[in-house]
Amino acid sequence: MLARSPIAVLVLLLLLPWQALAQAIEYSRPVETAPQADTIGGGYKTPEVQRPLPRDYWLQVFDVVLLAAAMGVSAWLVLKRRSRRWLMGLAIFSLAYFGFYREGCVCPVGSIQNVTVALTDPRYSIPIVVVATFFLPLFVAMFFGRAFCGGVCALGAMQEMVVLKPVKVPRRIDRALGLLKYVYLLLAILFALKPAIARDFVICRFDPFVGFFRGTGAPHMLMIGAVFLVGGMFIGRPYCRYLCPYGALLNWCTRLARRGVSITPHRELDCGLCNDACPYGAIEKMRAVRKDCLYCARCYASCPNEGERARARESLVTVGGGAK
Repeated sequence: MLARSPIAVLVLLLLLPWQALAQAIEYSRPVETAPQADTIGGGYKTPEVQRPLPRDYWLQVFDVVLLAAAMGVSAWLVLKRRSRRWLMGLAIFSLAYFGFYREGCVCPVGSIQNVTVALTDPRYSIPIVVVATFFLPLFVAMFFGRAFCGGVCALGAMQEMVVLKPVKVPRRIDRALGLLKYVYLLLAILFALKPAIARDFVICRFDPFVGFFRGTGAPHMLMIGAVFLVGGMFIGRPYCRYLCPYGALLNWCTRLARRGVSITPHRELDCGLCNDACPYGAIEKMRAVRKDCLYCARCYASCPNEGERARARESLVTVGGGAK
């Protein structure tokens, strides 16, 4: 009964990663066992039985290493360099590689359900690279905040690219809508905990953007993804803020972080420019709310004391002083 409790499963997801590691195996689906065209004849073409097709194990490990490196770069660019410009460069790379090239397959979001089943069903095994993909962003969040969301997550990067004229969502409505991601997380876990014959991985099946990454998808899902992108022009990252189930886990982990986005920590101006620049409702009383901060570095880009705007001003002062 304990293993069937959603709350117990959530605790296991964060506190007992070694259970999933014990279930992890090196896995490769034997696609060659599918009917082959030369065997069937008659112009038959063997369909792709897995999308994307399996890769060599060293390439899967490379993806995990690249994921970890990208999060390290994201944390450095935001916390040390305070550079939105370079962070956007990282986001474009992540969108191109993790999104379109890897077709959304290196995905901590969808791995929630795989890890849930592995923790509760001794007959279910998952690759160790999936375990690493799931836990790495959570581990980073516990120390540095949501670095994964900033310039690494392909879903977030796609939405970040379309933000044009974001409007401020009233705080009460924003918080109410933010509860939806917890409901979605619980539902996803409950569907994953069903018996194998009835099990459903709803996060992957209803991912609004994977159809764009793979160039295929049900028309209604492509339409939903388009609605999110059009809405994202005016409401910053609606999927990330209100529906992403992995964002719920990152929210909890970030509460433990000793470091994270902080606004002019050594010389506060309280001018309010950062609050005006943040489209995600992550600044309250002129201070960053780390659990809600999506690591976009817009606050630094707008700040006269920190980030690129401040460095540009200092460069002008230095050049002007040198001219004298």
